[in-house]
Amino acid sequence: DDIDRAYFAVFDGHGGVDAANYSATHLHVNVGLHQEIVKNPAEALKCSFQKTDEMFLLKAKREKLRSGTTGVSALIVGNKLHIAWLGDSQVMLVQQGKAVTLMEPHKPERE
Repeated sequence: DDIDRAYFAVFDGHGGVDAANYSATHLHVNVGLHQEIVKNPAEALKCSFQKTDEMFLLKAKREKLRSGTTGVSALIVGNKLHIAWLGDSQVMLVQQGKAVTLMEPHKPERE
C-alpha cells in the first residue's frame, strides 16, 4: 500500500543474549506478517510480542536456554505512533524540546 511505516525496537537481555537476539530477529517479521498490521497496528504489535515469546519458549525448551529479555518497540504508521513494551524497558518522546510521557514503566511495586 502507499502508507509509510517505520519500525524500531530495543531489547535488553537478562541472563544472556539469546532471548534478546531472538526477539530482534523475529519480532519485526511477526509484526509485518500479522493480518491486522494494516487495520489495527496496535493489535499486530501486541499479538506479535506474544507470538515471539511463545516461539522463543519452544526454542528455549529444546535448547535448554535460560535467558530472557525486556523490550520496547515503536511502529510509526503514517502520522501515528504505536508503542509496545514488556518488562522494565522504557521509551521517551521528546517533542519540541519537552519530554512527553508515553507509558508508565513496569515496576515490581506497581499493580
